[in-house]
Amino acid sequence: MLNWSQIDTLLLDMDGTLLDLHYDNRFWIKELPQHYAAYHGLPEEEAAAIMQQQFAKVAGTLNWYCLDYWQETLQLPVRELKQQLTHLIRMREDVPAFLTAARQANKRIVLVTNAHPDALALKNLHTQLQHYCDIQYSTHEFGACKEDQQLWQKLQHKERFDPKRSLFIDDGEHILDAAAEFGIEHLLGVANPDSTQLNKAFSRYRCFDNYHSLLPIITN
Repeated sequence: MLNWSQIDTLLLDMDGTLLDLHYDNRFWIKELPQHYAAYHGLPEEEAAAIMQQQFAKVAGTLNWYCLDYWQETLQLPVRELKQQLTHLIRMREDVPAFLTAARQANKRIVLVTNAHPDALALKNLHTQLQHYCDIQYSTHEFGACKEDQQLWQKLQHKERFDPKRSLFIDDGEHILDAAAEFGIEHLLGVANPDSTQLNKAFSRYRCFDNYHSLLPIITN
């Protein structure tokens, strides 16, 4: 699927790409609306509808991913509530072997997540993901999310990666679009970001559902 001799840098999303998205889907789609309904004395369906409206307002922006924004907007202790489901945080089973092989092949492993730094820290605590990466970035430190070309410009300025010799993997096709616009040559989608849901289709990019299909990684 890939010509590894043409790739030096791996730019990797986190949630749904390296980690099972079930934790985040369960929290944001099911658990948080229930807490919102209880706090505001609303029926769950009404609470869920209100939250969907709030999500739509900031879709594609950094606030969509910002814990501070949601704590203020929803008037809920979002950080504390996220702690209640940490037993669902897990790395995909096929990821450790892939990342280990990439490191052995001298590929630079750069995690690039839209998750808030506190969310990134929580995931590291429960998966030890940081030990598989050369460096990790939350896009919050750049002031722009991956949907924004400013993020890619700032990241490239800091990392000095060659877009033509970089592979970006993400579970969001709209985010792959942004990476393609910036000029990243090698792009892959993850078809099964949530282990509890059916595979999804990508219309503009190749996708896969098991990292073993990307092995072996040939050393330059």
